Amino acid sequence: MANTLKIKSAFLNEVGEISRFTARFFKEVIKPKQEWDEFINQCFWVGYKTLTLVGITAFIMGLVLTIQSRPTLVEFGAEAMLPAMVAVSLLREISPVITALICAGKIGSGMGAELGSMRVTEQIDAMEVSGTNPFKYLIVTRVLATTIMVPLLSSVANAISLYGGYLGANIRGDVSWHLYWFQVFNALSFGDVIPSLVKTFFFGFAIGIVGCYKGYNSQKGTEGVGRSATTAVIVASLLVFIIDLLVVQITDILGLT
Repeated sequence: MANTLKIKSAFLNEVGEISRFTARFFKEVIKPKQEWDEFINQCFWVGYKTLTLVGITAFIMGLVLTIQSRPTLVEFGAEAMLPAMVAVSLLREISPVITALICAGKIGSGMGAELGSMRVTEQIDAMEVSGTNPFKYLIVTRVLATTIMVPLLSSVANAISLYGGYLGANIRGDVSWHLYWFQVFNALSFGDVIPSLVKTFFFGFAIGIVGCYKGYNSQKGTEGVGRSATTAVIVASLLVFIIDLLVVQITDILGLT
C-alpha cells in the first residue's frame, strides 16, 4: 500500500512539474527578442539530420504495406482498390505516427542527453550566472523547432511512402503512374489530410517538451544523463499514442472520419 501511494505521488509530482515546465515555455515564447539563430540551427539539426532516416522508413512502409495488402484484396476481387486503401492508411495513421516515433527516439533522446550533459557539467548554471536566459536560448528554440519540423518531416514521409506504394503495386501487378495517383487523390479528402497534419504539430510539441524537460532537470551525473535520454524516449512515445487516440476520438465526434 505504501509503495502504491509512493508511486502515485511520484507520478502526480512528475505531471505537475512537466505542466509547470510547459507553462514556463508559453510564458517565455511570447517575450521579445527571440533567439532566431539558435532556432534555425535547431531546425537544421531536427529536420535535415532526421530526413534520411524518415525517408528510408517511409519508403519501406509504403512498399511493405502495399505488398502485404495485395494478396488479401486479390482474394476478394478488390485489387483495383489497392492504391486508395494504401493512401488512406498511410496518410491518416501509419505515416504520421511512425514518423513521430522515429523523431521521439532520435530527437527526444538527443535533446535529453545534450541538455542533461549541460546540466551536470554546470554549463546551464554558468549561463544563468552570466545573465543569459538559458530557458529561452535552450528550451524555447528546441521546442519550436520540433513543433515545426515534425509536421514537415511527416509531409515528406507521406509523399515518399506513397511512392513506395506505387513501386509495391507494380511488383506483382501493373498500375500506370497516372492511374495510381488518380486513384490516390480520388480516395483522399480534407478529412483525411487536415487532422493528420494537425496532430503532427502536437506530436512535435510533445517530443520537444518532454526531451527538453528531462534533460534540463537531469541529476546524478552521467547516470542521470542516460536516464534522462531513456525516459525522454519512453514518455514522448507514450504521449504520441495518447495524442493520436485523442485526435481520432475528436475527429470521429466531429464527423471527419
